[in-house]
Amino acid sequence: MQPVPAGLPLAGGAMSPRARFRSFSTEIWIALALALVSVAVVIGVGMYPMEVPFTALSVPLVLGAFLLGPRLLTWLLGFLIVLLFVVMLLQPVDTPRLVAAMVILVLLCVISLVINIRRSSLGIGVRRGETMLVDLRDRILAQGTIPKLPDTWLVESALSSAGGSPFAGDFVVATTRAEGRRFEVAVVDVSGKGEAAGTRALQLSGAMGGLIGTLPPHLFLPAANEYLLQRDWEEGFATAVHLSLDLVTGEYELRTAGHPPPVHRSAGSGRWHVVRTEGPVLGLIEGVAYEPARGRLSSGDALLLYTDGMVEEPRRDIELGIDEMLGVAEQLFRRSFDGLAERLAAKVGSRDDDRALLLVHRR
Repeated sequence: MQPVPAGLPLAGGAMSPRARFRSFSTEIWIALALALVSVAVVIGVGMYPMEVPFTALSVPLVLGAFLLGPRLLTWLLGFLIVLLFVVMLLQPVDTPRLVAAMVILVLLCVISLVINIRRSSLGIGVRRGETMLVDLRDRILAQGTIPKLPDTWLVESALSSAGGSPFAGDFVVATTRAEGRRFEVAVVDVSGKGEAAGTRALQLSGAMGGLIGTLPPHLFLPAANEYLLQRDWEEGFATAVHLSLDLVTGEYELRTAGHPPPVHRSAGSGRWHVVRTEGPVLGLIEGVAYEPARGRLSSGDALLLYTDGMVEEPRRDIELGIDEMLGVAEQLFRRSFDGLAERLAAKVGSRDDDRALLLVHRR
């Protein structure tokens, strides 16, 4: 069983008794207020049946569905249904339109109750559910925070999800080790995109965030591969590129797992070249090793690590996508490397896929 990240509410009554009492007391006051509003609507309909529409009862119905748990919502909806029948008796004339409107409101009551019960059974009550989802998103982003590096190094990352969704299957994990001498970073693309991949990305980013800071570079991807093989996910695979960089000498090792190749820009020649290193996708094959490609970043050099959303388009070869990305990068960096990751991610790539980009530049 996987541990629950610190700070997240647990399903099934992990709140303290005092917190549960406060929450339930608040819901009681909300339910009473909505009941009073409903009674006020009925009184208005009784006094002015031609001016006050009984469909105004849909307002406390919707608010109750959003603010109350199943127990109090059941009572409120039952009360609303009784009031609907009272309102019908107060109408001067019964018409098919009025009857149809009442039936629709009753159906909305039933649908609201079913949805509320389902959400609560998953442990994500309405008001806490949104907070939990925002927390999940923030945790993915926090995993990709770049640690403080010497002033001679610039490292930037950019993440963009498919269709502007707040959740994405691409993420970055980074850390320093050896008393700040080595910089370790991985750019990962989980199968799927948007919300569909967001929960898997959260779980995997937490695991890889722990692995990258504790294992030697050559064991990081094999350990991530074993972790994914143990998950019972319908789409249990991911691609990744891992960089291990010596911040003193500039020497680096790159390993990829089914991932688009990194690119290295040499300040001396002003040219980009693709760093070829291949390895199987994470989560498919047991007992694999990932061979490194080695190089060195001299002053002025840069590395780009990215996901396939930056270079892949339907019916287009990936090499053409890489050429396009590098052409745009060359135009953008002439001003400055600062902010290049965000500017490049905004210019190229598929808007229908998650995108992640990491820039490493030695000043």
